Amino acid sequence: MPMQAKLIPSRGGDSISITDDLTLVGRHREYCDVVIDSGSVSKLHCVIVKTDGLLFVRDLASTNGTKVNGQRITRGALLPGDELSFAREKFTVHLGPDAAGDSAEEDESAMVTELDIPASRRSARNG
Repeated sequence: MPMQAKLIPSRGGDSISITDDLTLVGRHREYCDVVIDSGSVSKLHCVIVKTDGLLFVRDLASTNGTKVNGQRITRGALLPGDELSFAREKFTVHLGPDAAGDSAEEDESAMVTELDIPASRRSARNG
């Protein structure tokens, strides 16, 4: 049975399914598989690797860092229930068997996941 991997936003909202072997996370819409629209997230922030039922994360020299359970990392393994942070944006890692196998029916045209961070959460400059 295939493994289901998801990132569940701590602030609420839709979870992000990690379906590819390599998932690039960042602000750059052209290159990233998961786009996080937050000024604290680097254009190319980190990569998540899915292999043999495991998830690994590697920071791509991001300005504000990638953290696992509050500790800044360069690379590391992700376990179920871990808190994964891209700068200030926090997610809970979900790993488990794929439910009923109907994920193959998902719309594959939605290759890019975007998260819109409310303007109130962005650092604004008064000019």
